[in-house]
Amino acid sequence: MKAKPALIFMGTPEFAVPSLEALHQGGYSVLCVVTRPDRPKGRKRHPAPSPVKIVAENKGYPVLQPESIRSGAILEKIRSLKPDVIVVVAFGAILPEVLLKIPPYGALNIHASLLPKYRGPAPIQWAVINGDHETGVTIMQMDAGLDTGNILGVATTPISNQDTGQTLHDRLSRMGAKLLVKTLEKMISGTLRPVPQDQDRATYAPMLKKCDGHIDWKASAETIDRCIRGLIPWPGAFTLWGEKTIRIFRARVEMESVPEPPGMVLESEGGLKVATGKGTLGILELQVASGRRMVVQHFLRGNRISKGTILS
Repeated sequence: MKAKPALIFMGTPEFAVPSLEALHQGGYSVLCVVTRPDRPKGRKRHPAPSPVKIVAENKGYPVLQPESIRSGAILEKIRSLKPDVIVVVAFGAILPEVLLKIPPYGALNIHASLLPKYRGPAPIQWAVINGDHETGVTIMQMDAGLDTGNILGVATTPISNQDTGQTLHDRLSRMGAKLLVKTLEKMISGTLRPVPQDQDRATYAPMLKKCDGHIDWKASAETIDRCIRGLIPWPGAFTLWGEKTIRIFRARVEMESVPEPPGMVLESEGGLKVATGKGTLGILELQVASGRRMVVQHFLRGNRISKGTILS
């Protein structure tokens, strides 16, 4: 293959936008963009387009929004467009094998981990939560399995102790876009060298639930801090103050040993320090239900949390 491939782009959330932008800037022939249907959003629950749909329409690309990617009509439509390759970035649904076999060069997927580590839907968050020092993006050739296809390209990045799920998401989305273009260039030149995944090293990153954000104060301060950072922006880390829910966005780890039980407020004047299973945690930024996000000093001016209070 010498000419740039004609492709179909499949993606939905903000993570996929830089890749679509990169394809547009690179002059690739995007036959159409497939994204998830408009979903209710906001307090009034009005249907809202996906970030990918907004960009695609601004670029003038045809947009398909099937309720089911397995329907005969959508498969026939994609087949009629005769794509050379399908590019998939966080589409949001499992693709049938019959679809993957339509283009002569199959389907390429950008996955936000160093495969085979963290297959599944939440690789970015779990990399932070688990305290990994490095992660990255992988481009793989899609097959019938879940993130099991041959690796076509990899890019790595360190994870700092300031990174959150959001900062890592944004960085990896940009990295994925650059790696996608490089991978397609290798496809054009015929220099792609697929590498099978080591199935024995595979791990899974399960979908996060809202309850996963409930802080366990018996854990160490370092573990709680990683959870706070990894769960930004969703589902968010939270604790209970009586009947009120407090979301915590930023904290400081202190490894001093204290005899007080986990969850006990040790300081509440000008700051908020809480005992954990190992060390203490200084809470720096938080939000009470129905309130606004604020630094702890501003929060404590209008909310008194007494020393000795137990957060649960």
